[in-house]
Amino acid sequence: MAFWDNLLQGGRASQFDVGNAGSNSIELTKRHGSVSLSKQGADTGNMRVNLSWRMRTSDFGGRSRQRGLLRHPLKIFQPEPVQAHTQGVVNVDLDLGCMYEMADGTKGVVQPLGDLLGDLNGVPYVKLSGDDRFGAPSGETVFINLDQRDLIKRLLFFVYIYDQTPAFDRTHAKVTLYPSSGPTVEIELDERAPQARSCAVFLMENIKGELVVRREMKFVYGFQADLDRLYGWGLQWGRGYKSKA
Repeated sequence: MAFWDNLLQGGRASQFDVGNAGSNSIELTKRHGSVSLSKQGADTGNMRVNLSWRMRTSDFGGRSRQRGLLRHPLKIFQPEPVQAHTQGVVNVDLDLGCMYEMADGTKGVVQPLGDLLGDLNGVPYVKLSGDDRFGAPSGETVFINLDQRDLIKRLLFFVYIYDQTPAFDRTHAKVTLYPSSGPTVEIELDERAPQARSCAVFLMENIKGELVVRREMKFVYGFQADLDRLYGWGLQWGRGYKSKA
């Protein structure tokens, strides 16, 4: 039975790739992984952060081609994940969460677990709209009140698999930032990490008054507490469960 850690207490270069939507879309990639919202005129109003995903069947061709390529020297010690022999579709429940740190040192998390939905008009000025367990086109959405950006030090947005089999490599997932003005920002979860349960997707930081978004794409094989340790948040975590609906 799967369980999740739940909160009990609690590069500035503006480089980017232009996405498919032309000048109205910025795609953050490994090569160009950060963008200044302030320089894009996109650091005011309510920003919408959306997680959307859809399932895909086993990619036998992609896996077999990967085995034929030269692997990183350290990865020869990491066993290949066991592959299923069917073309079945995996049932995956992806959740969107956000760890926050305010300018005054206040820290916490906004996530579906524990109904920690946040507040758009008070600390942390981050609000989760709801929990989508079925990968609907609308996905899951978090709103950020950027009019209070001076009170925010940093926000770490992460995606995790609450239940079912870890299968980040079996989903097409994307996180999109929709500012009140300026271009949208897209981050594809396109890296293969079959056994991972959590992924730090992007970090938003207030750096001397400039709001910068940086692509992270760091997978961990544990839970939120592991992401906390990776980024030095220092929260106290315990086991938690998602309420049935």
